[in-house]
Amino acid sequence: MSKTATQVYKRLFRYVGDYKFVAAMAIVGMLGYSAMDALFVRLMKPFIDHGLNEQNADVLAAAPYIVIALVLARGIFNFMSSYCLSYVGSQVVSNLRQQLFQHILNLPVSFHDNQSSGNLISKITFDTEQVQQAITKALLVLIREGAYVVFLLYVMFEVNWQLSLIFLLVTPFVGIVVSVVSKRFRKISKNIQSAMGDVTRSSEQMLKGHKVIHGFGGQNQEIERFSVINNHNRRQRVKMDSTKALSVSVIQILAASSMAVILAVIAMPNMINTISSGTFVTLISSMMLMLRPLKQIANVNSDLQRGVSAAQSVFEILDTELEKDAGTRALSKAIGRIEVDHLTFSYPSKDEAVLHDLSLTIEAGQSIALVGRSGSGKSTLSNLLPRYYDVANPESIRLDGYPLSEYGLTDLRRQFALVSQQVVLFNDTIRNNICYGHDSDISDEQLIEIAKQAHIWEFVKELPEGLDTMVGENGVMMSGGQRQRIAIARAIVKDAPILILDEATSALDTESEKLIQVALEDLMKNKTSIVIAHRLSTIESVDQIYVIDNGQVIEQGNHEQLLSQNGHYAALVKMQFGELQ
Repeated sequence: MSKTATQVYKRLFRYVGDYKFVAAMAIVGMLGYSAMDALFVRLMKPFIDHGLNEQNADVLAAAPYIVIALVLARGIFNFMSSYCLSYVGSQVVSNLRQQLFQHILNLPVSFHDNQSSGNLISKITFDTEQVQQAITKALLVLIREGAYVVFLLYVMFEVNWQLSLIFLLVTPFVGIVVSVVSKRFRKISKNIQSAMGDVTRSSEQMLKGHKVIHGFGGQNQEIERFSVINNHNRRQRVKMDSTKALSVSVIQILAASSMAVILAVIAMPNMINTISSGTFVTLISSMMLMLRPLKQIANVNSDLQRGVSAAQSVFEILDTELEKDAGTRALSKAIGRIEVDHLTFSYPSKDEAVLHDLSLTIEAGQSIALVGRSGSGKSTLSNLLPRYYDVANPESIRLDGYPLSEYGLTDLRRQFALVSQQVVLFNDTIRNNICYGHDSDISDEQLIEIAKQAHIWEFVKELPEGLDTMVGENGVMMSGGQRQRIAIARAIVKDAPILILDEATSALDTESEKLIQVALEDLMKNKTSIVIAHRLSTIESVDQIYVIDNGQVIEQGNHEQLLSQNGHYAALVKMQFGELQ
């Protein structure tokens, strides 16, 4: 086993620490199982030499009871090892999967920007399952069958060490085969994991985009894309199976060759009279019985390497640095004053700055709007305020007079409620989606009042299940306007002092937009509100408008002031309405 594989297994076995007793019981069971099988072979010599050849009735009479005792003990050891190993394996993998899930959940947004969700899902599901195979199946074979080989060798050496030495000479060659094959298994295993991630990603893309696929007639394109990915996965598995078959065949040929040499030696005139029938049968039986565990050990090597490769893949994610959260300043409820001072920012995956020397101040309780063409940097600010990304100069963004980095992330993010164009709803009830993240219980009366404020009660009360109606995956059972209003209700429940509305009405019809606009105006009362909008009709009443272009503020003022300047904002209004209002 390579140094890397050894390190991975050492790290993996740390998870066994809480289950040491059960793991020890599993090892005892495996060793006991192998010992019973080897003992049965060892007893063949006295049964034949003393029982049959010498016609000793006492030995033959005891044989059935000994066999029954061995079989019973073997069954008990088998149950003990299988159950305990399965228990430890499932617990370890459950803990590993839980840790991986929590770790991914707490990784920075910049990590997710560069990752495929399909690959991450594959790591949580497929890779952890491969780890369980390595812990249970692989270790069961390695320890139990490995011990069986050792016990059989002991039996062989005990009855005739000279002949047994010939059989032992093939061991270095078996080790060479296993070493070479292990490296190939590990390489192919990584390819299989990558291929499975591609399969998951392609399937996820098809399921999420099935309407677009049907609408644009892209079925054949998706089928062809998936066929290429699926065939690549198939080829990797064929490589794995062919390598496994070849290694097993080579090991069995080596073992059979040594057996043939031993038989040839026994057949020599000066040897044939020195070996009893019991010794001959015990030696040949031991060698024949050894072929099965050698085959299983060779076969399980692929499972072992898959597990090592999968664990390595999981540990790479677990070793990824979490979000920096060094802030110690407590913040129960912010006043809501935001200062942006000469802010320059570029996303981690890009060199070009999105914001250039941006400065603006939002007073507590003030409503402001950010407008500008797509890609001008408006939404970037909404990502920086809750610290989804960190800025190079912490002093460039302050909340209530202190840099954002001085606050703990949990306290900081509690101050913001986001309603965006892309509403995320969980496959749960309307009630649970509205109350998502809220610690205390909300009565039905309170929830109905909130639903009325968000203008969703009108349609919710008509549903057979009311607030307990399932919304479907990402709210697929709801219309765009209904999803948006559920998001507004969620923001009402959160009651954060700072509200961010990111294109909250841009994809809605006129009727839905009017209802949502009313709900948003109610929601914005007594809160610091930041509105990011393309539809300029939705921001006419805000206190201050900032026009952003190429990451800089090029104009600022209220609606009337900006119109009178006849500048960039006025041109945008003219473009949308045909004439200045």
